Formats: sequence, C-alpha cells, structure tokens
Amino acid sequence: MAMISRRELLLGGAAVAAAPLIGGLAARQAHAADTLLDLSRLSHEILPGTLTRDMMSFVSTGAPPVLRMRRGETFNVDVDNGLGEAVTVHWHGLRIANAMDGVPYLTQNPIEAKERFRYSFTPPDAGTFWYHPHCNTLEQIARGLTGVLIVEDDEDPGFDADIPLNIRDFRLNGEGAFIDFYKPRNAARGGTLGTVSTVNWQVTPRHDVPAGGLVRLRLAVTDLTRVATYRVSGNEDAGARVRLLALDSNPLPVPQDYNEALLAPGQRADFALRVPDREGEEVALLRDTPTGPVAIATFRAVGASANRTLAELKPFSPNPFAEPDLANAETVEFLFGWTPDGDAPQRSICGSLGYTFWSINRIAWKGDVPGPLDPLATLKQGKTYVLRFRNETQNDHPIHLHGHTFRLLRSDKRKVPPLWTDTALLQAQETMEVVLVADNPGDWAFHCHVIEHQKTGLAGFLRVEA
Repeated sequence: MAMISRRELLLGGAAVAAAPLIGGLAARQAHAADTLLDLSRLSHEILPGTLTRDMMSFVSTGAPPVLRMRRGETFNVDVDNGLGEAVTVHWHGLRIANAMDGVPYLTQNPIEAKERFRYSFTPPDAGTFWYHPHCNTLEQIARGLTGVLIVEDDEDPGFDADIPLNIRDFRLNGEGAFIDFYKPRNAARGGTLGTVSTVNWQVTPRHDVPAGGLVRLRLAVTDLTRVATYRVSGNEDAGARVRLLALDSNPLPVPQDYNEALLAPGQRADFALRVPDREGEEVALLRDTPTGPVAIATFRAVGASANRTLAELKPFSPNPFAEPDLANAETVEFLFGWTPDGDAPQRSICGSLGYTFWSINRIAWKGDVPGPLDPLATLKQGKTYVLRFRNETQNDHPIHLHGHTFRLLRSDKRKVPPLWTDTALLQAQETMEVVLVADNPGDWAFHCHVIEHQKTGLAGFLRVEA
C-alpha cells in the first residue's frame, strides 16, 4: 500500500425515538443510563491563582469528563440541563441515528432549562471523537462545554497509557475573567482567537508516563477557531519515538513515522509515543504559532524503563465504511462564500450573533429555528456522491458533515491523501472533492466548524432519503 507523505498529511489534514425525561415514574421505569451529564455553571481555576467564573461544564465538579464506550455496543447518556438556558449535545464524528445527533429542531427540540433528555446510540466506529452543544453554540463552547469521546477498539492495541487531550483556548483577561467571545470583524474573516491556551482545562499540564513505555496521545481540537500544526517533540537520543496512527478517528492505511499534523477545529489525531528511557526526560506537545512553536503540554518519563518498542503495538482495525461506487457517482456542488445582500438571521432560542457574513450556495443559514427548512441537497440512500467544495473566500473553512464519513479525493491546490474523515479543512480559494455513500437516512447538519462562521451563515443541512 502506498505511503502517505508528510506534506499530504499536513495539508489533508433505524432512527431511535427519544423524549425528554422529566423525572417521576417514567424516569424510574427507564433502565439506568451508562452515564449522566449534569450540565452546570461553575467557577474553575484556569489561570493559576484566579477563578474564572460562570464557566460551563458537563459536570458540576470541573472539566468535562472523557466518555468511553465500545464499538457496536449501545450507550445511554442522560443529560440534565442545569445551565439555565436551552442546550443540545452533538456527538461529533459518530455515525448514529439521526434522532440522536443533537441538532436543535433539525433532529430534536432544544433541551430546556431543568429538563432531562436521554441520548441512546450504538457507535459503529472506533476512535477519538468529541462532544459539544449545538444550541447557543459559540457562547456555550466558549465557556467550556466541550469533551472528548472515545470509542474503544475491538482489540487492545497494547498501550501502557492512553491520554485524551482536549485542546482549546479561552478568551480571558489577566484576572481570569471572560472577555468578549468574538469580534464581528474577525467573525467576517478567519475568526476570533482565544487568549489562553489549555489542554484539559489546564495551562501546559505535565503528565507522568512510564519510562520506555508506549503511550497513546489522543489530540482533539475542540477550539472555536484556531487552525494550527501540532507536533510531538522529544529527544530521540534518549529513546523518544513518535508515530502518527489515525486522523479524525480513522486509522491510517499504514502508520507513519511523523510527529506532526495540521488540525482545524473539530479534527483529531492519534499519536503513539515511545517514552524516553531515562527518568525525568520530557516530551512536549507543541503548537506552531507565527512567532514559533509553543509547548501546550508535556510528558515526563518516570520509573525504570519498560524497554517497549513501537513494533509491539497491534494495528487498529478499520472502521466499516461502504465502498464508494465512483463509476456511478453523482457530483453535487457546494460554494462556500459571502452572504447575499439583505440576508439577516432570525431570532432563536439557540441564540444569534446578529450578523450574517457567510453562505453556502448563496444561501445563508437563518439560525436554529423550527422551520420549515429546505436542504442544500437531497441525496438518495445507498447512492454514491462526489461532493465538490469550492471556497471563494480568503479564509480557511473546516467543513463538517454530521452522520457520515467521506473520503478525500482531490484538490486543485495540493495533493490530498485518500483519507476518511468527517471534517475536511478547505483552504483559501481551494476547490476540493470528496466522496461518500449516503447510507444514513435523515437531515444532517453541514457547516464550517469555525463557530463564528457557522453562526453567521456558513451552515445548512443535507437530506438523505430512503
């Protein structure tokens, strides 16, 4: 099988019925959930020595939990909404039943304050995913409402440690207080960057890992805006080795001896780290910036060397995607560009930024409203489609399609590897083609994952009809 070049990787980068459970007899009779997400507002120390107030989390005690489940096994999540405002929860990258996808009005009514809602789904794919709100999306994510979701492989690959890394910025001043979550002029361009970089709600956390051991680093970029190259850097003379295993939940055809990946909001990367042998040696997770790489997390070797080698790891099993029929594929065009004159957002329980700067096919998303709503395209279940993404703007757009995974085909700007993904980074003035089998019926959100772009028009949905 052909190897994938470092440049390619860097640039490639039956519906379930559901109803709110308010408590009482219905809740007591329902079987127990696998987990409870008690959505809460809280104060938490992000900057050392200060409390950031009015944060949001999926629990009342601190940073959002890592959710772990197994491929092919049903998982039940009860969501108790203690935020004082409407919310939904979307399971980013999971190909699950449409009713469980967590998009307000498109797949469910918003979960009102003090309501409980049960999500029940069976993930068909293993890998690193994440979860986040899809109502009042910008503010709720900005306040902290993002978590890592892991679907375990069928067979243990053989790591000594497994470390999920929830990578995101907060917009805070020097006293740890929130500042404006976005600026309109930035929303009309590349987006508004955060001021404080965190991993798992910590500034440059240090993880102790077994010397000479094998560690799985699961990078999930849950940020609102930032596109950057991330690299894992350690002293090779001391035994540090790094291998890129998967992107956006999907194993590479052949693991690559690369230590870096270009990731946009919504994207993920799985690295295998062979920890240095000497106790005290450190490996850093770096993020490239215009002024040079900056460490956002470190990993320190502890104990006697386990003397493991990367060759000991078992390969990941591929996820079960339907193979596209390119010979009979239909091409559907999508133009990502500016908003037509006169378009304005509608008021919604899920919030509006008050602007429309962007559109898909010259149609600006009006906001999360009850509808009726028209799809950007209607696809037939089981049929293969080539989606042609054309970016007429000078800004990058990570394009995310709910409920499906597609394969990169080609670009007019660069060579792209034939990787499976749910979020493709469409670069400035680029035309890219991807292919998928429309095998999951329903109305599926389709949007840029720079949330300011999504909330100011660059969103819509595709309908897959049986």
